[in-house]
Amino acid sequence: MSAFRAFHVLRVMQSPRAHTRTTTGAHRLLPLAAAWLLTRALMLWLLAHNTHPLLGRGAVAREVWKLYHHWYMTLAHGAFPAHDALWQYPPGAGPVLLSPALLPGLTYFQSFVALTLAVDALIALALARAGSRPGRSLHGAAYWTLGLPLLLHVPLARYDVQATAFAVLSLLALRRSPRAGGVLAALGALVKVWPALVLLGAPRGRTTRSAWTWAAAAAAVAGLALAAAFRNPLAFVRQQGGRGVQIESFGGTVLSFATHAGWPGTVRYQYGSLEFTGPHVAAVAHLSLVLSAAAFALLVLWRVRARRWTPATPYDAALSAVLLFTVTSRVISPQYLVWLLGLAAVCLTSRQTTQRPVAALIAAAAVVSVVAYPTLYHLVASCTWTGCVVMFVRNGLLGVAAVLSLARLWRSTRSPTPHTTPEPDTHRLPRGTLSPS
Repeated sequence: MSAFRAFHVLRVMQSPRAHTRTTTGAHRLLPLAAAWLLTRALMLWLLAHNTHPLLGRGAVAREVWKLYHHWYMTLAHGAFPAHDALWQYPPGAGPVLLSPALLPGLTYFQSFVALTLAVDALIALALARAGSRPGRSLHGAAYWTLGLPLLLHVPLARYDVQATAFAVLSLLALRRSPRAGGVLAALGALVKVWPALVLLGAPRGRTTRSAWTWAAAAAAVAGLALAAAFRNPLAFVRQQGGRGVQIESFGGTVLSFATHAGWPGTVRYQYGSLEFTGPHVAAVAHLSLVLSAAAFALLVLWRVRARRWTPATPYDAALSAVLLFTVTSRVISPQYLVWLLGLAAVCLTSRQTTQRPVAALIAAAAVVSVVAYPTLYHLVASCTWTGCVVMFVRNGLLGVAAVLSLARLWRSTRSPTPHTTPEPDTHRLPRGTLSPS
């Protein structure tokens, strides 16, 4: 750098306008940092007192120190828990569950929680960085910071924050580096499958080809590496296929109400959750699979018929896709809301997103979800009227959010004129065009 250029840069940095921008940015980020510290301290306090009846009587933390640690011992010997009916996760979950070994001075539980908090902070930082760019918004970082604690201490005792990090980072990287976006989505899919959906809204043409090609290559390489490092890498497929209808799913809500009409089914703990057993349960489970297939077909139809992309379209499409697969799932555990909160936060980093009302519905669903679990889970499991109503409200909010999300996504990509002021890289796809000009 020449002396003149260095002097010019220094002069610009010292100008009142540059100083004002830097100060304003710092003032905007300081409240977010303070809010993150305060809310995460509260979540840790709740986790430390999780034996209280309203906090789950210890069931939330038990999943880490008992179940995850048990799997850790098996994984440490180079094998996946092939004969454990509770092991229903892709091979990428193995390294995540082994990661607490990186902090040898702590117990497994302490290390797991510490690493989860670190990944949570990484998501918040990535959202804040994205939101600080010109034309973007810090609403996404604020939504994640204040939204995750709505689930109380549950996110700290599940590895869904780690899976969500891959999806969030993939979406944020997609615009500048489709290759990095594809790799991150693939690694996330190896951890918990659903992050593969975040590439559904990648802009047509070079971005899609690059992202999907690198995702396939990364999945193949990482999958082969995991297969070489661990025995029984595909054991999870058999266990996942045997799952029934969880009491918190849409089908479970219908069956819960059916018990008050004389249906003779019962609730039983199996495959790691409370599921219904009895007449017609298999039919409800099969219907859920059919609805998931229909949701996928609807998303493919959207992509084929979409005519314009904005910078927010990949984000909006990812949230819509995961919402549709969530509401049609046989299992809607409370930690699924972590995924939705993360994707909604990414949407809110863009001023052109169509998903603001959807994000509000997801936040409301998160509040009701923790009322169902862990607070009133015994009433939900007993199919009492209170439990039925709580699940009806939670799933109703998610159902409305899914329909609204897809409708707004569809309308925003079919409209001949943008509803918002376009950003510099917004482009339209004329009818019949295969790739953006």
